Amino acid sequence: MRTNKFPLFALLSILLIGVFVLSACGPAATPEATEPPAAEEPTEAPPEPTEAPPPAPELGTEENPIIWAFVPSGELERVSSGADAVADLIFEETGLVIQTFVATEYAGVIEAMCADPPKAHMGSLATFAYILAADRGCAEAELVSVRYGSPVYNGQIFVRADSGIESLEELKGKVFCRPDALSTSGWIIPSIELRAAGVDPDTDIEIVDAGSHDAAVAGVYNGDCDAGASYVDARSRIEDEHPDVMDVIKVISISTDIPNDGVQYVTSFPRELRDKINDALLKIAETEEGQEALDTAYQWAALEEHDDSFYDPFRQLLDAAGVKPEDLQ
Repeated sequence: MRTNKFPLFALLSILLIGVFVLSACGPAATPEATEPPAAEEPTEAPPEPTEAPPPAPELGTEENPIIWAFVPSGELERVSSGADAVADLIFEETGLVIQTFVATEYAGVIEAMCADPPKAHMGSLATFAYILAADRGCAEAELVSVRYGSPVYNGQIFVRADSGIESLEELKGKVFCRPDALSTSGWIIPSIELRAAGVDPDTDIEIVDAGSHDAAVAGVYNGDCDAGASYVDARSRIEDEHPDVMDVIKVISISTDIPNDGVQYVTSFPRELRDKINDALLKIAETEEGQEALDTAYQWAALEEHDDSFYDPFRQLLDAAGVKPEDLQ
């Protein structure tokens, strides 16, 4: 009987396949744990906290003086000398150190007071300049100067008494004498009043530049002009030559009060320091030495306390004429 023998090669192949299958079905080898990378050492030490800056020196000391800005309304050296004398007197009264400087123009003082931080803490601005600074929120009025017994002055418009002219509205088509195109009381304010009355000074009247206030009065007195303008009361300037001028020349309009210049502070200036300086200035103005210093600086005879509302009548005049303060600079 013949028998079949399983080949040896086939048997070995089956055994090898079984081994591979069993290996594939077995558990995966567990990977060996690895150490985490070591943190890098800092190459530099962290910066140490800086100290807070020292506080600013107290305002009104040698290290931090109060700055008072002036404008040369007169001769520069005279204004500067008088301003320094006033500052010295304030120091004697209060111990506050005030440094004065004289700017070349009002615009420079406005910009110094409106800077952030302020480059000037105090100013002595005239009406137009103060209103500009106040409208920008940079200045607040505290004191107003007194000249000739008043903290204000006025302009006037006049005609011959025999002209029959009674109002500004009747000046259309007339010849008008003015002292100078830049005179506040003799032209800037009168021109605003004329516009408010419906008279355009550029087209409705013929303008004659008389050259001075008394010359404007003389021009109307002599009949060269139908009307004119000056400060109150320039008629007296020609009274020696024309004793009847007060009767011949009739005033038909006196302007709203024009505030004098004075002392203003930046809005951030401390109330306590304002009060000290104001009180000192009012006291100084009553002394002979103080009066001399104030007169030298700005021809101030005295000072009065007035706040921003003191300027409201002048603002109303500008509003009535449709004029912006910056247009008058």
